[in-house]
Amino acid sequence: MRTVINNSFFMLVIGIAGGTGSGKTTVVNQIIQDLLPNEVTLLSQDSYYKENNNLSYKERTEINFDHPSAIDFDLLIEHVRDLKQGLTIEQPVYSFIEHNRISETRKTHSSKVIIVEGILVFTERALRDLMDVKFFVYADPDERLIRRLRRDIKERGRDLDEVLNRYQNTLKPMHEQFIEPTKSYADIIIPHDNYNSVAVNIVQTVIKEALKNDISAVKRK
Repeated sequence: MRTVINNSFFMLVIGIAGGTGSGKTTVVNQIIQDLLPNEVTLLSQDSYYKENNNLSYKERTEINFDHPSAIDFDLLIEHVRDLKQGLTIEQPVYSFIEHNRISETRKTHSSKVIIVEGILVFTERALRDLMDVKFFVYADPDERLIRRLRRDIKERGRDLDEVLNRYQNTLKPMHEQFIEPTKSYADIIIPHDNYNSVAVNIVQTVIKEALKNDISAVKRK
């Protein structure tokens, strides 16, 4: 059963994209640090990789996870639409160790600010159309590779050769073909360096002004 929460006054959907290892998670944390927990809902593209129960473990390790076809966009779009209607969803949970979804889900409530984050979230027009404002996080390719190495080896149990091979044969060409071109859809490009504070402050201002306007609307009513 889906629970309905009254968010009829205001809803702001923010899309945040960028290459792998560009620092999207860091930027998201900077944006939401001053928000109350019930004011923001985060949907990560990483939760919406397709279920692959019909494949063996070896076959799952060979999936191109940086291609749009690996993402269950139908479910992600459905969930964003449900959240915009004030519904509570069951967000899938993906295991990067098993390369597959697990049976557990995460109950996710609607809120006034919804952030949809991931490398490929701008590739699907129907998803972009649900976003009120879009941000692209940019980082130097060498920096992205270093961050990807650290993350995949430390957090996802990969070995060095596997990560380097995937970067050369999959990540780099997929970034150039699918991710980099979506930068043109962004309203603001955020550099992931010491100078990104201005861009992050702009995002925070947009959110705070929208929340303030919503409060004013409630008071007027």
